[in-house]
Amino acid sequence: MFDRELVKGSTSLILLHLLAEKDMYGYELVKEMEKRSDYTMQIKEGTLYPALHKLEKQKYMESFWKESEKGPARKYYRITEAGFQILEQKITEWKNFVQTIDKVIGR
Repeated sequence: MFDRELVKGSTSLILLHLLAEKDMYGYELVKEMEKRSDYTMQIKEGTLYPALHKLEKQKYMESFWKESEKGPARKYYRITEAGFQILEQKITEWKNFVQTIDKVIGR
């Protein structure tokens, strides 16, 4: 398990990256993050949905409703062209940040 602040600071990068691969609904995003992190990263609804709404407000992603084979329609999210552009910036920024932290802690 990671410090909440570390996860919170990287949530938008993670969400945009996952949505760059395919459209997903909220619960699917959470489960995919857990799976890819070997279940060490868990995001609560109180973190996920505000982050999704913020990205939508910034026009980096958009939502739409899609009928489900099992139950009611689900709200899906997809990355926009602006989202792809900011994702590339965030990936570069993340890599630079990790390199800097590694230098500071002597790695």
